[in-house]
Amino acid sequence: MEPNQSIAYISDIGAQGLQPLFIAGCTVTCVFLDLSFFAERWLRHTGRLAKNMGIAEKVLSGLSIICAIGGACGLVLLSIFDTVRHPNLHDGFLLLFIAGYVISAIFICAEYQRLGVHFRQHRILRASFWMKLFFIIIEIFLAAVFIGTGYTGHTSIAAVFEWIIALIFTFYVFTFFVDLLPASRDHQNLTNLEVGYVDGAMPERSGNGYAVDGGRGFDGATDGIQTEERPKPPVAQNY
Repeated sequence: MEPNQSIAYISDIGAQGLQPLFIAGCTVTCVFLDLSFFAERWLRHTGRLAKNMGIAEKVLSGLSIICAIGGACGLVLLSIFDTVRHPNLHDGFLLLFIAGYVISAIFICAEYQRLGVHFRQHRILRASFWMKLFFIIIEIFLAAVFIGTGYTGHTSIAAVFEWIIALIFTFYVFTFFVDLLPASRDHQNLTNLEVGYVDGAMPERSGNGYAVDGGRGFDGATDGIQTEERPKPPVAQNY
């Protein structure tokens, strides 16, 4: 810490005796967050989440993963090259971390905006889009204030904004739990329905039945009478 600094940066704390824990925490965070990017891509590819309907959406998804990997490298490296021994490298990796994940979020928002055109009924897509857009706007603003106050010598103010940036990033990580939650629901619903087929029971469902790749289910809304045709086992619906 500098002589006129009353509030410590996260990096100041991580550069001292807690550095091994700091490195481990940053590494675990990056690994699991980036795995969530790959998991979402795979679940969209297999249809467990709303599928990408065009090449552009797949390209945007791939670019978001690449930028997230860059951001992850920045976070791990800034924890290794601490602010005490390697201040210039640390600042460079900090910039890589923030820029990587912000640009990644921009690509994700672009992908979700295109998905929303095809899946307007999926409220989770809209909710996740707005949460990530909030992250982009707030993080860009906070990063600008953080850099400005740091370079003008207002280190305590800059430290406060660094802690706020970290808190908002935690919120961003949580948004991927929201993204992946529908796949978990669908897996449980599919398991319950398959148990019903094994037991010889017909799943109860009102309104329009399942439609899977052109297959027919039953429709409980046709004059109040269900068709006699035995429906095919459905796959998980997209949300």
